[in-house]
Amino acid sequence: MNATATTDASDQIVREHAALRRVATLVARQPSQAEVFAAVTEEAGRLLGAQTTNLMRVENPELAVIVAGWSEGVAHVPIGSTGILDGRGLVGQILNTGAPSRVEDFDDVGGAVAAAMRRLGLRSGVAGPVIVGGRIWGALVACSAGRVPLPVGTEDRIAAFARLISLAIENAETREELAASRARLVKAADDARRRIERNLHDGAQQRLLATALTLTRLHQRFERDPDDARALLASAREELSCGMRELRDLARGLHPAVLTDHGLEAGLRALVQRAPLPVELRADVPDALDVTIEGAAYFVVSEALTNVARYAQASSVSVDVEHTGAKLVVTIADDGIGGADSGHGSGLRGLVDRVEPVGGRLHVDSPPGVGTRIGAELPTNVLGSLDDH
Repeated sequence: MNATATTDASDQIVREHAALRRVATLVARQPSQAEVFAAVTEEAGRLLGAQTTNLMRVENPELAVIVAGWSEGVAHVPIGSTGILDGRGLVGQILNTGAPSRVEDFDDVGGAVAAAMRRLGLRSGVAGPVIVGGRIWGALVACSAGRVPLPVGTEDRIAAFARLISLAIENAETREELAASRARLVKAADDARRRIERNLHDGAQQRLLATALTLTRLHQRFERDPDDARALLASAREELSCGMRELRDLARGLHPAVLTDHGLEAGLRALVQRAPLPVELRADVPDALDVTIEGAAYFVVSEALTNVARYAQASSVSVDVEHTGAKLVVTIADDGIGGADSGHGSGLRGLVDRVEPVGGRLHVDSPPGVGTRIGAELPTNVLGSLDDH
């Protein structure tokens, strides 16, 4: 390689790093997705010497839609345009392999998308996968009208820009999920406060008010009618006892007394005994467990068993609690109809909201007709886990 070629290669690397740095800086500022998409398509297109760059979102295995684009020297493909995927084009190859792809000459590729590229005067192209949450979200595609195909390795270079798009999308989805989770937690707290207020007003408060009135009558009749006063005293004592029981029941609803008095394993056994279907419990619970994690594990099992009873049509369920290193792993498995989705339904969302605020993770495996397996990983080192997040 001569000196000129070496200098050109070095300049290309510098320009590429500068473009990637500009996009990464933009992503870090958390702008709108549209702003990121527009910036990435233009930066990638100019750097790679392409005539057009498009961000394609895969709607299903047979269809992709353009969500952003840039072009120079050729007709611009409108945002919202769709392409049929048949496995032969740039995006179709990515769906088949999960890796960057290239087409040396669209004349050699059949299908509707390649035909559309030829009509625009484009001859070759490369694409990098946009992967979000472990799945192929779409692809960043760059095409050239030049007679010479885009250089070998261009597909790996565009993949670097595609990874930044993946990061921007994941950041946006995380912010949306966090906002939704916070909204659900606020609503749950409001509902709990209203429930407590209603229970206090309709239960213990009425009992105590009745007791106060009875004591007033008792004071008035004590001297005049001792027998009636004794009857009123017995009534007041019963009302007071009922009020105390209702207050204790309400307090148990806020935090089960069995956890405070006897720990997690005893609390789980109490849940199993009250369950409306057979439950097999296997528990290995450490002696010293943070009360926050203890409560989270208890309510995960409680809410999961409630979901099984309501929706799973199961005949049996198992609950396993295992202490592994710095984690408490809680697994609830049933033999029901399956088909549960952690993205839908308030029951599973509630489990997510129990687990994630304490630094844990929830996994749901629920193939239709096979049953549902819910796994919660809870950190036993609570402060360390929260700091990591």
